[in-house]
Amino acid sequence: MKAILSSSHSIKSPKFATLTVMAATCAMLLSAPVNAAETDATATAVPSAMDSSKRVIRLARPNAAISPAQANAAQTSLPATPASNNQPTNVQTTNMQLSGTLQNNASVSTAQPQTPQMMSPAAAPVMNGTTRVYEPGPMTATGIDLRSGQLPNIPTPQVQLSDMSFVKTVLIPQQKGLGTDKLDVSLLDDFIADVSPNARHYPPNFPNRSQRHYTREKIKVLADWIEPYAKSPDASFDVLLRAAKLNGMGRNLDLGSDYTVRGGQYVDRAIKLQPDSGEANFLYGMMLSEGGGFKEGQKYLDRAVALGYTEAEQSLAQSDLLSDRRANALERLRRLEGQYPNNTVIPQQIKLVEEGKFYIWDIPAPDISVKPGA
Repeated sequence: MKAILSSSHSIKSPKFATLTVMAATCAMLLSAPVNAAETDATATAVPSAMDSSKRVIRLARPNAAISPAQANAAQTSLPATPASNNQPTNVQTTNMQLSGTLQNNASVSTAQPQTPQMMSPAAAPVMNGTTRVYEPGPMTATGIDLRSGQLPNIPTPQVQLSDMSFVKTVLIPQQKGLGTDKLDVSLLDDFIADVSPNARHYPPNFPNRSQRHYTREKIKVLADWIEPYAKSPDASFDVLLRAAKLNGMGRNLDLGSDYTVRGGQYVDRAIKLQPDSGEANFLYGMMLSEGGGFKEGQKYLDRAVALGYTEAEQSLAQSDLLSDRRANALERLRRLEGQYPNNTVIPQQIKLVEEGKFYIWDIPAPDISVKPGA
């Protein structure tokens, strides 16, 4: 900016200092794109992954000049300075570029005026830039392909699947009667089938302490999930039977007396709904006899044997053994071995009894792989 000041003004005027600061600010704003331009005119700006879906990138080159329209717009954007009695009125403004910084708000006087670098509109730098607007890619059935345009040269991840397994979908009625809501117990049934050989009978047998711990924790979660449905007075037979199995295994894993009480209550209600269920009679008889109620449990086990439930016969042998009827237990097991020659568990149980052991289920259980939090 060029300013003509009267020689009579030797003291700096506040309004003149304001005008100086405003002029310097406008000049710095006009020169910022040129100063910030890359030295490589052919460089291509690439948006980062943090950018939004619409980003404007200006490729500016140094030593370029603005167009006349831009120059006029920049000139008219400078604020006008009103005239006053303390300020000379013959102030002329032109396009200028200040280099350096204002030092300690030095006052401008007529004796030694600070000479800025002046520049005519014809000699002003020209900015020739390219504006690119990045739009979202086309939507497809698999989403947006980030490999083209937006993020070039990004390695494509490779995924391989192996050892896939499928769980059969199982839906059971939530309450007894027709038209009731269904419960998806697919994962619950898969878990019960996986850990039953290890935790259904006492004492439980696991390949390592980790699997025992993970089984305990998962029984807690699943028992809490099914508890509200099992407590309902109208709970279905299927809900009660599964709740009894979970709580029975929780009792064997020493999770507390609450599991023992709930397991007995739920299986008792299940038998009342379906008295001819071999599995329900077996569960109740097994839980009673293995808990010390040999006489109370025997009638339910005998009922299950009559209904063709083989495992109930093994539980009767266990009851005979704990009641000091070792000969009866051996006789029962050997008869079962003749009926089921392909059963690999019964010969191991016979060996335990012959060795003087008291628990026929204290045999190496199959290895399982219960995952924490799965």
